Amino acid sequence: MTTDYLSKEKFEELQIELNELKMNKRKEVAERLEFAKSLGDLSENAEYHAAREEQSEVEDRIGQLENLLKTSQIMALHHSSVVEIGTALTVEKVGGSEKTKLTIVGSEETDVSTGKISGQSPIGAALLGKKKGDTVKVQTPKGAVTYKIISID
Repeated sequence: MTTDYLSKEKFEELQIELNELKMNKRKEVAERLEFAKSLGDLSENAEYHAAREEQSEVEDRIGQLENLLKTSQIMALHHSSVVEIGTALTVEKVGGSEKTKLTIVGSEETDVSTGKISGQSPIGAALLGKKKGDTVKVQTPKGAVTYKIISID
């Protein structure tokens, strides 16, 4: 089993979501389920089947969150010259001139539009353990791309 890494903020956000599901959503779904049961014949009761499906989804999400929060590790602030989970860095494609700012994060926080990439992604995994000035070669669907680490912030 791999360790999931979360920022303190994401950890707290997931705890809030878990509490909301357990305290409010679970109760709402149970009330809808009871109402649907009161309508009679369960075999042809669309409200009942929809409430059961929603109950299943809520319980699945609660289980996912409980497991994630139990097994995840909060990322420490980065204070190293080596790329690790939590590192913000700038890379440049070899042969190109465009610099890209990236932050290596856990898989739950991946957001490519803001430059947050998972340490388990091909580029994230290739960058882990490298230093400023190092180059990494990453296989992409369009072929191999080589990146140079310009700076580690």
